[in-house]
Amino acid sequence: MAASSIAAFFALSFLLVLVPGADWAFTITSGLRDRSVVPAVGGLMLGYVGLTAVVVAGVAALVARTPGVLTSLTALGAGYLVWLGATTFAGAKEAGLPQGDDESSATAAAARSRVLKGAGVSGLNPKALLLYVALLPQFADQHGQWPLALQIGLLGLLHMCTAGAVYLGLGSLARTVLRARPTAARLVTRLSGVAMILLGALLLVEQLPH
Repeated sequence: MAASSIAAFFALSFLLVLVPGADWAFTITSGLRDRSVVPAVGGLMLGYVGLTAVVVAGVAALVARTPGVLTSLTALGAGYLVWLGATTFAGAKEAGLPQGDDESSATAAAARSRVLKGAGVSGLNPKALLLYVALLPQFADQHGQWPLALQIGLLGLLHMCTAGAVYLGLGSLARTVLRARPTAARLVTRLSGVAMILLGALLLVEQLPH
């Protein structure tokens, strides 16, 4: 695989990560509500690992060519986003509030919950699945010395690391800037919840017959 292809993919991947979406909303919310944003970002990365594995296995292309499966996946992902957005909006009053050690959301159970939710946000996003289908193979060298599956896996890993670095910075920034401002933190959390609800609703509307 040519270094120029890797550099071009990295540039495009970085620009795509900078576009606000469900991942941003989830990361900002976690930065405001949790003692650490690492479990949430780790969950998002776990979802990307799953998407990369799906593309490597060739399942993603099959899903993209099967309207019924893709519609079901979209509905599932959209419903999950709406539910997560609603719970985020409802829990906005907790954002920015100091937490004691015993009540911290950094407990093992809460951390596992954040990881699973993050994996759902990125892994159940059908647009992310199609993005992987459209982008990863385009930057792989079909006639290169490395196996195609290995090339796609490495590109997926590069995107995951890029997104992880950006989201860790975003969550930490939200925590640093807004945790000392409870009113602003609650407002941003509510907006994040609304954003997830709207994204989920738009995905559902797209599936309605035209």
